[in-house]
Amino acid sequence: MSSTSLDGRVAVVTGAGAGLGRAEAVALAKAGARVVLNDLPGAADEAADEIKALGAEAVIAAGDVGERSTADLIVQTALESFGSLDVVVNNAGITRDRMLFNMSDEEFDLVLRIHLRGHFLLSRNAASHWRQVAKDTGAPVDASVINTASEAFLTGSPGQANYAAAKGGIAALTLSTARGLSRIGVRANAICPRARTAMTAEVFGEDTSGQAVDPYSPDHVAPLVAYLASPASARISGQVFVVYGGMVALLAAPSVDQRFDTESDLWSADELDRTLGGFFADRDPELSFAADSILTL
Repeated sequence: MSSTSLDGRVAVVTGAGAGLGRAEAVALAKAGARVVLNDLPGAADEAADEIKALGAEAVIAAGDVGERSTADLIVQTALESFGSLDVVVNNAGITRDRMLFNMSDEEFDLVLRIHLRGHFLLSRNAASHWRQVAKDTGAPVDASVINTASEAFLTGSPGQANYAAAKGGIAALTLSTARGLSRIGVRANAICPRARTAMTAEVFGEDTSGQAVDPYSPDHVAPLVAYLASPASARISGQVFVVYGGMVALLAAPSVDQRFDTESDLWSADELDRTLGGFFADRDPELSFAADSILTL
């Protein structure tokens, strides 16, 4: 078995000041990583103190992940403080929930900027660094990107058109990252965590499980992140996982449900109505691309 230790590795975590990001940063530090914490100014101070109290090393690169300058600072801080960059955990996010017909331009743009653009900016900067290292050394870099998607992109959350769109984009970005960077030794995976944090307080409410550890505690998610960051996960890339409450579920890629072919050179409206329309005539209208079955996990 390959090592799950992160000794000698440098990891960055965005949104690391509280909730899921803080739990992930602490888990990475406990596994041996030196950690760069990103959050808004002042928000990651307590997380840094917690990690240092463990005897681990942590520095802060404060800023808005939607800004290019923050991505620049995070990578620069990792290299100047610790001399390398091995793991990127894109976690930072916000919500602005509203039904589509009531959603403002600003609410849509802000959520896409923090989630999807934020993931892109840091991933792009890290990828550029790793590509240069691979060129300079002539060897793969053995790096890991862990992105934060959500089941919202699979279920089409009605009041989260912005969030669902961003998370769908993150899943696609993850797959593209995994395929585009594999030859230089970078793997990329996405997690869909169910975690009770300030951002999801209205979704999960209070813990009434009676269990020793809240099923929606971020502490159930953090070990998977630390594992995906480690050399032991070298063969795992381009995957999407649902994780919570002591369970990890690997999601399968979409498959073709039904194929329709024209009997002529081109489709006509009548033929489409006969074939495509005929297929849906007796089909349950609730069946769609939504993967609602994962909610039963």
